[in-house]
Amino acid sequence: MSDGHRVGDVTIRRVVEHTTRIPLGFLPTATPDALARHRDWLWPWALSDDGGLLLAIQTLCLEVGGQRIVLDTCVGPRQLPDGYAWVTGDSGFLDELTAAGFGRDEVDLVVCTHLHFDHVGWNTMWENDSWVPTFRRARYLIGRAEYEHWRATPAEVRAGFNVFNLEDAVEPLFAAGQAELVEPGHRVGDVLELVSTPGHSPGHLSVRITSGGETALITGDCTHHPVQWAEPQWYSLADLDREQACDTRRRLVAEYADTGVLIIGTHFRPPGAGHLVTDGDTVRFRPLGA
Repeated sequence: MSDGHRVGDVTIRRVVEHTTRIPLGFLPTATPDALARHRDWLWPWALSDDGGLLLAIQTLCLEVGGQRIVLDTCVGPRQLPDGYAWVTGDSGFLDELTAAGFGRDEVDLVVCTHLHFDHVGWNTMWENDSWVPTFRRARYLIGRAEYEHWRATPAEVRAGFNVFNLEDAVEPLFAAGQAELVEPGHRVGDVLELVSTPGHSPGHLSVRITSGGETALITGDCTHHPVQWAEPQWYSLADLDREQACDTRRRLVAEYADTGVLIIGTHFRPPGAGHLVTDGDTVRFRPLGA
């Protein structure tokens, strides 16, 4: 559990399932020389000594007006395909959530920014010989465009795009009557809004928080690493529509740079939250406390 943040009356905490280093090649158009230009503000919290990208797989837990909301549910308690050993889920993760006050019967709402395996894994658990919703009294919000796209895609094709647990991490939510398909612009009270940030996946959603005169954006995977704010053209290997993903980042930079809006990266390591600020002829991410 890492330190939390406040946005008006909203409390945001992180529960980390896994931290990892991935090679720069995850951003195929990036180069070591170009990355070196950003080392002074990335190292050591987001960049390893050898130039690897440091990321976290984590859940963001929100307390909003008496509601407890979970944003994305990490990898979860399931066997992953070969090649994913580097990101195996942590069996103690649910205990960490419970210790933070977000146990199985304490969560009111789960928001899935998209349906990649490392964002839906703890949606369900294997119990009494079947996959059942982990959070027994929660509603699960899923983008309609995201769900309908992947449901119409053959399983063997989905697997190549990191969507290989739809049947056990998503469909049981509908069978239990706990899933709700939503559109961009969907609001949770007066505080949360799901905003369209496509490209990484077809119906990707980010979460905008507005409370007490303050605003924050929780990114989901419209950006994986903070360097992508300075280099929005650096798409990732996991982006389905690379051009659209880059366009989405450019739009967000134009919208949020120098505005004071708090940017919270779903995969950013602590402090994980900061602001987009103009720095010469570019915009960079300035983490809180820097």
